[in-house]
Amino acid sequence: MKILVADDHSVVREGLINILKKNNYSDLIDEAKDGSEAFEKIRSDNFNLVILDISMPGLSGLEILEKLKLLNIKVNILILSIYKQSQYAVQSLRLGASGYLSKDSTSDELAQAIKKISAGGKYISSDVIGMLITEENFINEQPLHKRLSDREFKILCFLAKGNSLIEIGKKLFISEKTVSTYRTRLLKKMGLKTNTELALYAYKNNLID
Repeated sequence: MKILVADDHSVVREGLINILKKNNYSDLIDEAKDGSEAFEKIRSDNFNLVILDISMPGLSGLEILEKLKLLNIKVNILILSIYKQSQYAVQSLRLGASGYLSKDSTSDELAQAIKKISAGGKYISSDVIGMLITEENFINEQPLHKRLSDREFKILCFLAKGNSLIEIGKKLFISEKTVSTYRTRLLKKMGLKTNTELALYAYKNNLID
């Protein structure tokens, strides 16, 4: 079984690898120290499982999931997160994650999650599953911007403030074309058509000053 452990903290990676080895997952374990490295390794290699931190430099776990979905790359991904808020779990699963585990979880629960995901199932951390059920029951009542990824939300705010695609690209260290792609995507998700509509929505929902 080939596993990638992606987290920007070396002590966390070491701890996860030790847990994997104790549970007899010691054949092939690779590491990634940031989101960009994790994405490149996932794209260029064939992993049976990726344990992916949700918050990393370069690319967040959610942005990686989004890119993999666009490229139609299928891989079992267990999101490991400090966030217990249900919207992160919902978004992760919608973007194709196989599981969502809080970093407060025990090593036994991590082993259980890996076992279930490896068998083709889904796993959600016990301390967020109740909130997740509530979230799914009321998901349609959420504000439109809750449907966006972290990067899409940032671009929404920049657009609402009147920043051009070039300016946003420079701020986020991405190309103008990439910003345009994100803009098209977030407009579609929110059912809006113009930057003016975005700006009105942002002001109405107190997203910008």
